[in-house]
Amino acid sequence: MSESSAAAAEAVAARFEELYGSAPDGVWAAPGRVNLIGEHTDYNDGFVMPFALPHTAVAAVSRRDDGVLRLHSADVEGPVVELTVDGLTPESDKRWTAYPAGVVWALREAGHAVTGADVHLASTVPSGAGLSSSAALEVVVALAVNDLFGLGLRGWQLARLSQRAENVYVGAPVGIMDQTASACCEAGHALFLDTRDLSQRQIPFDLAAEGMRLLVVDTQVKHSHSEGEYGKRREGCEKGAALLGVDALRDVPYEELDAALVRLGDDEEVRRLVRHVVTEDHRVEQVVSLLESGDTRAIGPLLVEGHASLRDDFRVSCPELDLVVDTAVSAGALGARMTGGGFGGSAIVLAEEADVPTITKAVEEAFASAGHKTPRVFEAVPSAGARRVR
Repeated sequence: MSESSAAAAEAVAARFEELYGSAPDGVWAAPGRVNLIGEHTDYNDGFVMPFALPHTAVAAVSRRDDGVLRLHSADVEGPVVELTVDGLTPESDKRWTAYPAGVVWALREAGHAVTGADVHLASTVPSGAGLSSSAALEVVVALAVNDLFGLGLRGWQLARLSQRAENVYVGAPVGIMDQTASACCEAGHALFLDTRDLSQRQIPFDLAAEGMRLLVVDTQVKHSHSEGEYGKRREGCEKGAALLGVDALRDVPYEELDAALVRLGDDEEVRRLVRHVVTEDHRVEQVVSLLESGDTRAIGPLLVEGHASLRDDFRVSCPELDLVVDTAVSAGALGARMTGGGFGGSAIVLAEEADVPTITKAVEEAFASAGHKTPRVFEAVPSAGARRVR
């Protein structure tokens, strides 16, 4: 554990003791994630390739056996929120507390005897930036409760239950990628995940050793998946699968895409959604092959191609994200694309180490010229998934 991580754990534990009057039973951390490639494929049973960020949600937690769930966040003003585990009801809570409470609800609904907890949270994952701050909150609480109640659940199972919490309790129709990345990623690797059967392969991804860097550019444009647009696209994908007679768009072979689009007739919106998902799955497989063969720089054009598909076919980009990608590539980046669900959030930029200052300056100047808020730029280092830290 790094010195900064240890300090964060100590700070969260100390604040827990101030709030609740005793030391926590333990402290856990779960990271946000960057998705290298494979966007909007997870709820289509497809392929994704995320890696964990060093930015984490940290939770100090103690077990309770009286049916009370107490929640507090260092990142949200307000007192401790007290709930009862028997009173947890899906879509009844529109506050931040829905995410940790939803996890407790999902565990209990699955038959696990969770009888309450005291929780204090603090997160360094940027909220609304497309980096899975909500999944980090869910997974860190799930892991803590799993350990404290001796549930014996594995990472992929905690991810499934965290996804159910967000789908049903929060009411956001997200796929499985974010929670699995937070729960299962390994340092120095990207996670090649088949979202149909949750089979995983850790793919070495050490850019620094090859003289490259991956930047995250947080546009500071906020989004909310649960406000409709994400759901509309998911429904459109399901419609496309039904019209093509397959269980999910994952089942449309890339080689048969043109024929499939013809079969969809004049429903242009569904045609665009289908085209993105099928080509994006193919791009994930291409990136895996290139990384495993040691040809990392060659993934750059695939990132740009993926962004164009998200912009033109899936239509989830925005002017700020397009500006990052266009400016970075013009300034010498190997590749760039939006990452996350879209409608704002972040873009990633793959660059030679020596070109990072030039690219960063170009993006910041482009935002200033366009009158946009100054973006937040930082390096993304593939990091460890959820773990106990104290």
